[in-house]
Amino acid sequence: MVYSSGVKLSLLLECPTAKGIAACHLTHLTNLLTEHSHGQYGRDKALEIRTLAENSIGLNSRSVGFELQQTIRLIQNLQQEIFILNKHIKAVMKEIASPILTVLGISYTLGAIILAEIGDITNFQSPAKLLAFAGLEPSTYQSGKFTAGNTPMVKRGSPYLRWAFLNAARLVSMRDNTFNAYCRKKKAEGKHHNVAMSHVGKKLVRVVFHLLKTNSSFVPQN
Repeated sequence: MVYSSGVKLSLLLECPTAKGIAACHLTHLTNLLTEHSHGQYGRDKALEIRTLAENSIGLNSRSVGFELQQTIRLIQNLQQEIFILNKHIKAVMKEIASPILTVLGISYTLGAIILAEIGDITNFQSPAKLLAFAGLEPSTYQSGKFTAGNTPMVKRGSPYLRWAFLNAARLVSMRDNTFNAYCRKKKAEGKHHNVAMSHVGKKLVRVVFHLLKTNSSFVPQN
């Protein structure tokens, strides 16, 4: 059975043990499931869950049940704090109106992380400098006149900025035709998915550098 996390947490907060679920009045259990699943689950699902609980071999320890309830309350408190934080981030990003938000796939949160880690874009003289700060430029290996290619990223600089750009690259390549085509091109060259996404991330860094430097909006290319 697959239920949303909200339904499961609400059910276990009310009845933290199999014994408690089995003893729960069917009407109350139905109302609980219906309310927290927004009408997706009803009496049939409540009856199914209660039957499974009656035949469960799980622990019925009162202390374990209480500990579980404490943990669920902590999770719910953190979820509420995250919700409030995301609202503040969204409000600040709307006020800033950064051109980074014009890139399809960069959300308020990812955009905020990128801007916070970059700081003042004038501190970076070129896209290469920003790539280095994000730890996305390739390392090099030289021996005499030989310079190796296909070397891995150096992964120095800001790990948070690198994480944000790589996650944004995945989302942008799903929503923008140019980035999607670029990703497919790299895969067609035989590159592993993660390597292809790192190339998309580098391209995104160069685009973001230009947008922030010129304070211009991203224009999708068809």
